[in-house]
Amino acid sequence: MFDRYDAGEQAVLVHIYFTQDKNMEDLEEFESLVSSAGVEALQVVTGSRKAPHPKYFVGEGKAIEIADAVKATGASVILFDHALSPAQERNLEALCECRVVDRTGLILDIFAQRARTHEGKLQVELAQLRHMATRLVRGWTHLERQGGGIGSRGPGETQLETDRRLLRNRIMQILGRLERVEKQREQGRRSRAKADIPTVSLVGYTNAGKSTLFNQITTADVYAADQLFATLDPTLRRINVVDVGETILADTVGFIRHLPHDLVAAFKATLQETRQATLLLHVIDASDLRIQENIAAVDTVLEEIEANEIPTLMVMNKIDMLEDFVPRIDRDDENMPIRVWLSAQTGDGIPLLFQALTERLSGEIAQHTLCLPPQAGRLRSRFYQLQAIEKEWMEEDGSVGLQIRMPIVDWRRLCKQEPALADYIVEQVKGMS
Repeated sequence: MFDRYDAGEQAVLVHIYFTQDKNMEDLEEFESLVSSAGVEALQVVTGSRKAPHPKYFVGEGKAIEIADAVKATGASVILFDHALSPAQERNLEALCECRVVDRTGLILDIFAQRARTHEGKLQVELAQLRHMATRLVRGWTHLERQGGGIGSRGPGETQLETDRRLLRNRIMQILGRLERVEKQREQGRRSRAKADIPTVSLVGYTNAGKSTLFNQITTADVYAADQLFATLDPTLRRINVVDVGETILADTVGFIRHLPHDLVAAFKATLQETRQATLLLHVIDASDLRIQENIAAVDTVLEEIEANEIPTLMVMNKIDMLEDFVPRIDRDDENMPIRVWLSAQTGDGIPLLFQALTERLSGEIAQHTLCLPPQAGRLRSRFYQLQAIEKEWMEEDGSVGLQIRMPIVDWRRLCKQEPALADYIVEQVKGMS
């Protein structure tokens, strides 16, 4: 049903400039997308227009130039760096006698190649079905008429109508399955919220280094590569942050300029991790020339998924690609961290990121001096698990003295679980981190 091309095909690329100044970075990003899809670019056709042509998107002369390029190179697909209407795709295909795929179709294809989990595959299929719903007529032009005569009378609808009905049914089926996945995710989020476990979600432009940073922080083995949309399926890991305790870190799909709306809608369940986060880590490629535009593109998507009000800490990544740059923390007027400069590749500046996380996430800190009797060994091991012990000593009567420091949330939770804990307090100090 889908015009999905196989990786390894050869293509003619088309990029049209709609402004006076020709921005080559746009074209470079498009070439990166094509490379990420596993397609070889044989020729790039560029041009300038004030507005898209209603029939071919490009002018008639440029359309003939593209058709000639296809014949000369023997390309099997034409890739446009723009969103085309179904009519424009059909007209170009008829003229060039070659398949035409627009930017949305290309991004969907990359997502289809990268999806690994059941949920990811469902989300990609949903986005593909929604995108292809308006393009079905292309595949069924030979079946436009209703059947007539003995043995060929059907339910009274054309093949195209039948196919649209099947497609609608499949979309409803996938939405039902994704709803069940969303309920499971929601249960996990509720239990984390009940246990007061904060969630930190990595967001950022595609290829900004989110997965490399995620691996560096969590020692996970998430696929990371120098290509667009290397990460598709969300990954959650537990990390320990000083004075905060257990924290969930979520790695999410990267954003891109002109991210197809079908994708944003399809990945609603995944992006929910971002919407429900306590803090967003906005990972930025500090070496990218289009840094401000990339930040604006991410902010636009965050606004679209209603996550723009969540507190954000900027992570300026890839400082190893800048000359003589050392890791540092930038602060606001209230001395709170707003930016951390680091290199996820080399690990420089990672301790500064943890320091900034502590300052942004920690609330009131409980500090106590305890005297535990010999039979309270299990409780002592709990404090070690929570990494709360600052000092330890033995008393003459065999009891153990402990000086502990931990988030007030963890302390209250432990007091509920261990009612006898209050009896062991020798000295209590409350402080703010």
